[in-house]
Amino acid sequence: MTALYGIPVVILKEGTSRTQGRDALRNNIIAARALAEVLKTSLGPKGLDKMLVDSFGDITVTNDGASIVKEMEVQHPAAKLLVETAKAVDAEVGDGTTSAVVLAGSLLGKAEALLDQNIHPTIIIEGYKKAAAKSLEILDEIATKLDVGGIETPEGLAKVRPELVKVLYTTLASKYLATPDIIDRLIDMVISAAVVASERRGDGTYEVRLDNVKIEKKKGASMTDSQLVYGVVLDKEVVHPGMPKRVEKAKIALIDAPLEIEKPEITAKINITSPEQIRSFLDEEAKMLKDMVDKIVAVGANVVVCQKGIDDVAQHFLAKKGILAVRRVKRSDMEKLERATGGRIVTSIRDLTEKDLGYAELVEERKIGNDKMVFIEGCKNPKAVTILVRGANDMIIDEAERSLNDALHAMRNVLRDPKLIPGGAAPEIEIALRLKKYAESVGGKEQLAIQSFADALEEIAVVLASTSGMDTLDTLMELRKLHTEGKLYAGIDVMNGKVIENILSINVAEPVIVKKQIIKASTEAAAAVLKVDDIIAASPMKAGEGKGGKAGEGGEEERGKFDFE
Repeated sequence: MTALYGIPVVILKEGTSRTQGRDALRNNIIAARALAEVLKTSLGPKGLDKMLVDSFGDITVTNDGASIVKEMEVQHPAAKLLVETAKAVDAEVGDGTTSAVVLAGSLLGKAEALLDQNIHPTIIIEGYKKAAAKSLEILDEIATKLDVGGIETPEGLAKVRPELVKVLYTTLASKYLATPDIIDRLIDMVISAAVVASERRGDGTYEVRLDNVKIEKKKGASMTDSQLVYGVVLDKEVVHPGMPKRVEKAKIALIDAPLEIEKPEITAKINITSPEQIRSFLDEEAKMLKDMVDKIVAVGANVVVCQKGIDDVAQHFLAKKGILAVRRVKRSDMEKLERATGGRIVTSIRDLTEKDLGYAELVEERKIGNDKMVFIEGCKNPKAVTILVRGANDMIIDEAERSLNDALHAMRNVLRDPKLIPGGAAPEIEIALRLKKYAESVGGKEQLAIQSFADALEEIAVVLASTSGMDTLDTLMELRKLHTEGKLYAGIDVMNGKVIENILSINVAEPVIVKKQIIKASTEAAAAVLKVDDIIAASPMKAGEGKGGKAGEGGEEERGKFDFE
């Protein structure tokens, strides 16, 4: 860096690279658009899959935007911003990740054209923010409200079920598993699971607690053999062969304490002078374990689910009493069991009482594939359920899990904000049309940014038409014509490769909350990239340098060496 009078002043570390002004901005836009280009072909029901191979050689085949960006090891900082955006959208609404990245890339592409006209990035950002705010208003105007009240009753569910099926069909149609026999089964399971795991809120909407829906995967059989269990399935087997493998009307003790004698934390030495002393030690240990089991028997439990270990001697005593026991169960599964069975997790066996026991109609060990699993089902008021996914290979099972997660999020979104909008790029074209009229009322240079925002939204329709093999220009022209005539629901029927006047007639609908999140996230991501006008990148660390500086100046490696010497 050179100061006034031509005197060089060094303020950056040697080896640091710096890109300034328009060059920095263009580099960032190119990187972000490159990531968007990767995801473009995955958009929509006819979108193509990506095969991702990680550094260990593990293969992932998916068209789920969030999974693709997580598996790709993106290096460029601007592209990383879009990756973070996709992850944020996935965490918030669980769907729409591909659309968010594609829209952000499109917004940046349109911004590049505005920069070429010498329009300042700040004006572009302001225009984009106004356009995004107006888009959210338009979405609320065109959305259809659903009455989800009483969904926990069969009558209430039957009333709203056709609309829920539309949403789930739209979510799952773009997935690898979208075959008629499988998709209908998945939709039934997802609706039933979401209703069980939902809790009514004060404003009449519902919160679907996705933590209460467990997805358990087991290779073997086919996808149509997947099942919904009103309870919890544990990927464990009964600990002792002498224990019963089936218990009806089970009273379940949930224990977060080891059924074994733990070593004391203090260091102590005991001098033993005779074999009798060893015998008395072992007898005392057995007595303590027998007391634990007797306590469990005394409160009336006939099933024990333990988060910690169970000693061999304790297993023997439990088997003698006819108690079914499972050990080393995950904490998350213990919490689901607590909600499903109505029991309470106890951290001390001494405190166990009859009131702490959970109830299930049936606890049974079953052989699934080559493994044994414990099914705990028939709970009185199950607030937790398990979807057991079967499939021919790991790739199909993993993709099924991703699809189910998206579908469960879609249910959560509809019940949280019960408003639906048409799919098939209908809302994007409608918003674009209205934004262009709105831009005229704004005027000035911001008007150009709002019009560019509208053009970027139309890009979603172009990509959707492209992935389904349609002529993109003809499709866009026809959509614009229909929406100009006031046909709000005109959209792309991707399956049949044509534009239709009412996309809802073929069950294509989306939760409004997802579309809002896509617009908000992509606008923020584009604004974040456009605000950067200087990239200062430190030189890569050399071997022998730690985080604290060079070796010999307090670096981690050097300090570690001195400690040992």
